Amino acid sequence: MLNFCCEPIETVKVGFIGLGTRGIKAVERFQHIKAAKIAALCDRDKKNLSMASEILPEKESVIISTDWKKVCEVGDIDLIYISTDWLTHAEIAVYSMLQGKHVAVEVPAAFSVEECWQLVDTAEQTRKHCMMLENCCYDEFELNTLNMLRQGVFGEVVHGEGAYIHDLRSLNFPPTSTSKKGMRRADFAMKYAGNIYPTHGLGPICVAMNIHRGDKMNYLVSMSSKQWGISDYALKNYGENSEEYKRKYRLGDMNTTLIYTELGKTIMLQHDVNNPRPYSRIHAVTALNGYFCKYPAPQIAFSADGFLPDKEMEELLKKYEHPFITEYGKQAKKISGDRFFDFIMDSRLIYCLQNGLPLDMNVYDAAAWSCITELSEISVKNGSAPVEIPNFTRGKF
Repeated sequence: MLNFCCEPIETVKVGFIGLGTRGIKAVERFQHIKAAKIAALCDRDKKNLSMASEILPEKESVIISTDWKKVCEVGDIDLIYISTDWLTHAEIAVYSMLQGKHVAVEVPAAFSVEECWQLVDTAEQTRKHCMMLENCCYDEFELNTLNMLRQGVFGEVVHGEGAYIHDLRSLNFPPTSTSKKGMRRADFAMKYAGNIYPTHGLGPICVAMNIHRGDKMNYLVSMSSKQWGISDYALKNYGENSEEYKRKYRLGDMNTTLIYTELGKTIMLQHDVNNPRPYSRIHAVTALNGYFCKYPAPQIAFSADGFLPDKEMEELLKKYEHPFITEYGKQAKKISGDRFFDFIMDSRLIYCLQNGLPLDMNVYDAAAWSCITELSEISVKNGSAPVEIPNFTRGKF
């Protein structure tokens, strides 16, 4: 499936499963993609179904259902677009492919190594696309600097850094599944001690470092700090109950995972949702002839003397504007505003299906980026011992 192409699909009929915030926004975007047709809407919550169906100008030909398996079984749907809760992603994706559908699945695509292999096995067996919807790969700075890398501006990449740093304590507490607002993240914070949300930081770095296109990730080591931020937050907000909440919470404040590649390159990946640190995905790349980073502000350097002045950097980024930005950027920003990268991602997906091209990201990417959650926890539990990252391409790369 590394360069897999399906037969061109003139109009891609899409079934949407999961109509929470992400799912409904996807339905809104797809109304502006001419080569796509919304064929089905599915959610177990009838209120979500109602809200999603109300935004459609034409509802008569759209299947409305609370049964996701029935939607997957509809004969003339080409693509299933999955935006359900994390733990159901792999199950729905596998079933969809077995029903002859291509799959686009929200991050993470799977939550265990076993599920990652299920995705790979099924995609290979059915010859169906399975793309993880890692929208951060389509952000403007990531794309333009990627184009600069491809054009040789920075030289050979030697190291990359990515992260998901986002203060979510108000969603994570109290850590109990009875808390409707924070249930999803809180439940994961109680169960896992590694990096529970790796792909936003890792995906763009893997693309920049040609993972599965010239290199592969071999092994990782991982460690997590104690719960300093969570302890402080619990004490301030829950007083005498804070110790009870902290005992339920396994996720440390900061997880740092280091990855070593086949070519001897390194990746640092971090996860912290428990401290008052401004949002960051870091996105930093060190190459032989230069360096760039995105947070706290976009910066480019070609020597140790310092970063380029802002005007010079902007001129350089414009000169090397990625073709995706040139093609979709204005329309994407008009339709999706600050979330324009979602529209670019969806438009590229449909363009590739319509023209019978390989997708920008394949099932091996989905598996390799998603498996970090379980593997990082194994390393944490074993004193930061090295843990092998499976070669999901079965040695083909």
